[in-house]
Parts: sequence; C-alpha cells; structure tokens
Amino acid sequence: MTAIDPASVPAPPVAAAKPQRRTHHGDTVEDRYEWMRAKDDTAVIEHLEAENSYTQARTAHLEGLRERIFDEIKGRTLETDLSVPTRRGRWWYYGRTVEGQQYGIQCRAPISSPDDWTPPVLSPDAPVPGEQVLLDGNVEAEGHDFFSLGSFDVSNDGTRMLYAVDLAGDERYTIRVRDLSGKTRFDDEIPETAAGAEFTPDGAAILYSTVDDAWRPDTLWLHTIGEDPASDHRLFHEPDERFWLGGGFTRSEKYLVIGLGSSITSEVHLLDADDLQGTPRVVWPRREGVEYDVDHAVVDGEDVLYILHNDGARDFELVSVAASEPQGRRTVVIPHRAGTRLLGLSTFRDWAVVGYRREGLARLGLLDYTTGDVDEIAFDEPLYTVGTAGNPEWAPPVLRLSYGSFVTPGTVYDLDVATRELHLRKRQPVLGGYDPDDYAQARVWATAQDGTRIPVSLVWKRSFGEAGESARAMHLYGYGSYEHSIDPGFSVARLSELDRGVVFAVAHVRGGGEMGRQWYDDGKLLAKRNSFTDFVDVARHLIDEGYTEPARLVAEGGSAGGLLMGAVTNLAPELFAGVLADVPFVDALTTILDPSLPLTVIEWDEWGDPLHNPDVYEYMKGYSPYENVRDGVAYPRILAVTSLNDTRVLYVEPAKWVARLREVGADALLKCEMVAGHGGVSGRYNAWRERAFELAWLLDVLDAA
Repeated sequence: MTAIDPASVPAPPVAAAKPQRRTHHGDTVEDRYEWMRAKDDTAVIEHLEAENSYTQARTAHLEGLRERIFDEIKGRTLETDLSVPTRRGRWWYYGRTVEGQQYGIQCRAPISSPDDWTPPVLSPDAPVPGEQVLLDGNVEAEGHDFFSLGSFDVSNDGTRMLYAVDLAGDERYTIRVRDLSGKTRFDDEIPETAAGAEFTPDGAAILYSTVDDAWRPDTLWLHTIGEDPASDHRLFHEPDERFWLGGGFTRSEKYLVIGLGSSITSEVHLLDADDLQGTPRVVWPRREGVEYDVDHAVVDGEDVLYILHNDGARDFELVSVAASEPQGRRTVVIPHRAGTRLLGLSTFRDWAVVGYRREGLARLGLLDYTTGDVDEIAFDEPLYTVGTAGNPEWAPPVLRLSYGSFVTPGTVYDLDVATRELHLRKRQPVLGGYDPDDYAQARVWATAQDGTRIPVSLVWKRSFGEAGESARAMHLYGYGSYEHSIDPGFSVARLSELDRGVVFAVAHVRGGGEMGRQWYDDGKLLAKRNSFTDFVDVARHLIDEGYTEPARLVAEGGSAGGLLMGAVTNLAPELFAGVLADVPFVDALTTILDPSLPLTVIEWDEWGDPLHNPDVYEYMKGYSPYENVRDGVAYPRILAVTSLNDTRVLYVEPAKWVARLREVGADALLKCEMVAGHGGVSGRYNAWRERAFELAWLLDVLDAA
C-alpha cells in the first residue's frame, strides 16, 4: 500500500453557508447547509462532485488494496453458477449467473414427471435439457448505468411472464408482459409502479400497487392484460398517510389478501380470488397498536383463517377463526409466551410453518393443524439463521429452507415433511480452499448502563488466536431499529477482513428484534437513546475485556444504522478509530419534521412526531447527529456513503453532516454515487467494487491492510 503524499491531497471542499431558519415549538434553528436539499441546483451537484473528487484523492493510496480485495471477492466466488431449482407447476425455475456478467438470468426447465420433487442437479458447464431463458438482466440493462428488477412472475399455466424494472434507482418500476409461448405479442406497459407485482391465479390480469408523492404504496390496482392501463380497476386505496399497502394471493389461491400497516397497527381485507371486482371485507377493523397477519388453510373441510396478532400478547399469539366469520370465536393455536416472539406463518394444504425467535435466534417449526403441536426444526450450530425459501406450491411433500451462519456459507435444504429428514441441495461454493473450521463464532454479553444484558456476536479466524486473548483489530456493526434483527450470516467479502486478523462483531442493540418485542419497544420513540448507549456500552465492554482497543476499533451501520453511527460518534468519539456510515439517517430531526418528504408521516410511529409534540421535538433534537456535532472534540475518521437517487434516506443528510463535521475539524469523507438508490450501485461486480472501497478504507483505519 502506498502512503499518502500530503502535497498531492487537495483541501477538502468547503460547503457554502446559506443560513435558513426554521422555528418549531418556540425553538429557532439556523441551518447553514439545508440549501443542499435542492437536488436540481447545479451548485449542489458541483459540491457533491467536489466531495467525490476529494474522497478519490484522499483514498488514492488505497487503490492497490481495493483491487486486491476486489480480486479476493471475485476469486472466492463461483461466477458462473446456478441456483437450486424450485418447482412450480410443470417447470423447475432457477437463476443463472455467468462470469463477466453483472446481472442474473432467469430460466426454467420442464419437470420429468408429476411425482418429481427432487430438483435436478444442474451444472454450469453443461446444457440443461429443455432450458428456456425467461429474462436476461444483462440484456435488459444494456445502455443503462443502473438496473433493478422489482417484480418477476410467471402465470400458473406457465404461458405468461411479467417483469418490472427501475433504471434510475428511485424504486419506481415499469411493468411489462411477455408471452412465453411465442404466439402473442403483449404491448402492456405500466409505469410508475411499486415493486412486487404478480399475476392473478388465472393469469388473465396483473395485481400491482402504486405510490403517492411521499413514496408510500397507497393504491392497489388490477390490470387486465391487453387492455389500456388507463382503464385499470382500482381495488383499494388507503388514504391514511401512516399506512403502507400491499396485496397478494394466498398460497391456496382462495383469497386476495390486502394488507395495510403502520409501524404499530395493521388491518387486513380479503377478496375472493374468483370475484376481484367485489367489495373487500375487513378481517379485524384496525385498532391502534394492534398488529396482525392473516393466512388461509382448509382444516377438516372448512375454510379457516390463521391470524398472528399482538392483541394482549406482546410477543404475539396465533389463533384460528372461521373464514366466514373472522370477527367471531377465536381458537388459540399457539398461546403467547413471553420471550418467544412469533414472527410469521406460512400455510400449506396439510401443515404450516411457523417462524419465531427465541434466545436471540430465528427458528422454524412445523405446525400440525389437528393437534396444534409445533415441531421445531433443529440445527447444531450455536449461531445460525434459517428461513423458508422458494415454496410456491400448495401441497408439496418437501419444504425448501435457506440456512447459514457466520462460518457456514448459504445453504439450501429440502425438508421431507413426512420423515423430517433434511436433504442438502446446495451449499454456496467458496473458492480458494475455504474451510469453515478455520473460523470460529461465539456470542458474548455486554451489560448496558441500566443493567440490561446486550448480546454480541463475534466471528474471527482461529490462526490469529482466539477472540479476547489479546486486543485485536475489530469491526463492530450495528443497526437497532424497526425490530429488524441482524442474524448470523455468511459473507464472502468479510473473509478479506477476517483473513487479515480483524474480528467482526455485531452489537444486537435495543430497537432491533433479536430479543423479542420488548427489545424493540425499548429502543424506539422516547426510548431511542437506548440503541445508542447500548452500542457504546458494547464497545466499552469489548475494550475492557481485552477484545480490542479504541485505536483498533471501527464501527459501521447503514440507513437507520447510520443514525446509530452518527449518534455514537457524538456520544463517545474516543472509543473509535473510524466510523463507516452507509446511506446514514443523520439529519433525522429535519426529515421527520417535514411531512412532505418521502415516508416521513409513516416514520412518526417509529421515531415520534416532533412536528406536533414538543417533547418528541426536544428528545430528537437531543440525539440527531447533525444537530449534535460538538466543538472541541477529536472525532474518529469518518466515511459516509450515499446515493443521489436514494428515496429513503436523501443524499442531503450525509452531505450536511460531513460539512458540519468539517467545521469542527473532523476528518470526514463523503462518497456519493450519482446513479444509484438506497441499496447502492447495481450489478454484482459494481457492488463488489463498492464493498472493496469501503473495506480498504476500514482496513487502512485499522492499520490491518
């Protein structure tokens, strides 16, 4: 690695100060950098480009390291590969990747017989008999800097395909239809849709949703194939700005389920799938604070709705009701158990799968309709993640599972439901001689300042010694919002850190969902500071226990986890050598005060409503990172990464934050992708290069390159 030549590094960009004032609840704030919100202002674009040039110059000495990390990621990845086929109807559906190509290819091949439930073992080097290429993302992306597939579906009879693409990164997709028999040309084109469109069971129409000006999915539509989209039938509209809308058909294809939800309240409506022009009927009318999900099964010849809810059951309870009278008698199927958070239910013809979380780990169990018993699917590793994947059929004899851990690459199993045998279908190949026994994972516990025990996950390479034996370079990740859990998962890119002696750690702070609903409640609204102090307490624990030291500790978080990064940087800058903030939500108060911005009103259930509540205003002002950058503080090195077209966390937040940090002398860099969205750049090679850039910076801070 080449050292920086100070003479070659330009001065950092200095954002112009153009003070704007806002007043709420008698408090006037002068914001010098709010002008950067004007995305179409040439001065804004010029400033972002100057930031990119500065970041490029400041990190030029890392170019060789970036290339090595990119080559390591690429060298460990089987670039030409196929997914495990999933059976639907008369076809096996699967995806291909091809060496040198950025995007996946969607394919299918015919099943050999109706009784064939063992997926064919496909070879990337051999042709697949009868293979049809349905959609080649590389062809669709030609001539575009960004490409994202938001919807993809094939009709039940296998004759029609729909797909929807976003070519800007703003998560607005255009739906198109193809005839897979080659007999008909469809000119259907529906622009400005949300992701997740699907066919009706008969394949004659498309179910899709659109968003309002705040990017909130608010309207569900039915488009008859071959007709003008201007005449599409509006199935449902949700006027309440706090609620998202979504729709989909039950696996049984009996009902269309229309789900409405805020962060804390749900409402579900049903339509008979064979009468989509009818009037949706509500399952349970919405009640503030009550959340529920609905699925359909046929038990003893009767249509039954299984409802997972939190009405008087903080960690949720499962009940069944008659589909004809959903607001009638409830039969408890799985009672509420404090500490076991029920997450979801997937019903099949003869059984159901229950997802739940216990002791900080996601788990799955098979539900017997007759007895109500749940048979947990057991795994040996102390830390792992498991979920269902690719199970479109109503009456399969097997259940497709996805599994992995920090040391076990992504794995696909088929569970024989009758025998409870797990059949390994594929494990993600990791080239270059990867041996999971060379690595170790463990969970330790840190004590927060209020006495709460915080779980911390660790993974490291054994050849550098066991974690905790000596102070090591450490990469500490955190999120802590929306009840989202950071589960143990494998990463090829992470090996480039572990193989250089870095210990990777996850602080499972409050605000996430790792330890149940109470864990989430204790890290949101007026308890949000717990997320930040938990992360700081975890860092202090790891330092005090000899796992690492401040000069060898880098923190990372993205989106709401970027808010976490900004907050802990203000709270305890002395604990970290560096902070990597990806699309960071660091100007939270400004955003949540403005209901005209995308998603703001929806977010009030998560953060509080500072526009109308002075207590929430004061609380958020006390932690919002941009508001609380401190003078006279030695901040760690900071890299903020954002995207110009991000509609979830606008580029202006990290841009303002970096400008403010520079005012107090912080070494802060901003990297803004000029053609990308909230998830960053598109294309796998581009994504690898982006991660190589971040890891090279991180390793440089840790002096572990």
